[in-house]
Amino acid sequence: MPFETTMSTVTIREMCHGDVPLITEIEKASYTMPWSETSFLSEVYSRHSMTRVAELNGRIVAYVCVKQVADEGVLMNLTVHPDYRRQGLANMIFSNAMDDLRRNSCRFLFLEVRISNIAAKKLYEKMEFKVIGTRKDYYLRPTEDALVMMLELSSHQLTV
Repeated sequence: MPFETTMSTVTIREMCHGDVPLITEIEKASYTMPWSETSFLSEVYSRHSMTRVAELNGRIVAYVCVKQVADEGVLMNLTVHPDYRRQGLANMIFSNAMDDLRRNSCRFLFLEVRISNIAAKKLYEKMEFKVIGTRKDYYLRPTEDALVMMLELSSHQLTV
């Protein structure tokens, strides 16, 4: 189902093959272990993946990749370009994906986050994710534990 949502000058749309080189550059600027172009392309073409980009005045500034199988989803990647953080873009693109997850009868959404990533943890807590466990030495460069977090979607209202 094609869609496009515009809020102010931000447009959220499906990620496409041609977006991947720019997304990979944002990824490299954001992480010590960035996803490769191949990883993003795998998500773009996977039947179980939902991928979105947020454009501000025609420029990609954020993206999200979510995988859903049956009634469970995994937030694989949610990233905002370093120059555009703390402006509500993560919440905007995440909310867009959440609406589709709910429409697809997803009940639970999981994610892993570096234990030292305070900003991301605060964002996910604000989105009502709860810590349900830890994965020891999950991340490399540097080696670090991951917090496993979960959100129960059935307890949240669908936004319009």
